[in-house]
Amino acid sequence: MTSDYKGFAVVIMGVSGAGKSTIGKLLAEVINCSFLDADDYHSQYNKEKMQKGIPLSEEDRIPWLETLRDSLKTRIVNGKSVILGCSALQKRYRDILRSADPNYKPSCYTCAVKFVLLDVHADVLVARLEKRAAEGKHFMPVKLLQSQLDLLQIDDSEGIYKIDATQNPETIIKHVLTLIS
Repeated sequence: MTSDYKGFAVVIMGVSGAGKSTIGKLLAEVINCSFLDADDYHSQYNKEKMQKGIPLSEEDRIPWLETLRDSLKTRIVNGKSVILGCSALQKRYRDILRSADPNYKPSCYTCAVKFVLLDVHADVLVARLEKRAAEGKHFMPVKLLQSQLDLLQIDDSEGIYKIDATQNPETIIKHVLTLIS
């Protein structure tokens, strides 16, 4: 199955608590490729800022996104596939990630970097984030969720695949595989 998925990236996107890491890791296992968690690429400064409940600024996000882009580009250029779990909340952020494809042309959404939005209602997200916080599993506090929801910008012309992320992970993976193949 891996030969069907060479030289491209799938960005599993959405706000905190949508399931990006869970779905991204499972998808990477199924298609036998690397999984990158964008949270691992945040600077300590960014993590501390978010832990204090302070939303990231553009100056915080852009270098982080450029680092992610460079990681994707290395894999794409070498003919490898990769799954990235990343919020990618705004079009301009996704354009930075799309530029990992050496053949990407601005405003052309047909490229080696595809996006799948894990769509979840706010009440479900709050419950997931509260559970994670109680377990001490993440640096993102519930109080920043609204700032992410406010920032989320989806333009239908981008061709972003949307999936109901309240389904079980196996069902989500099946849908993603159908969409990206």
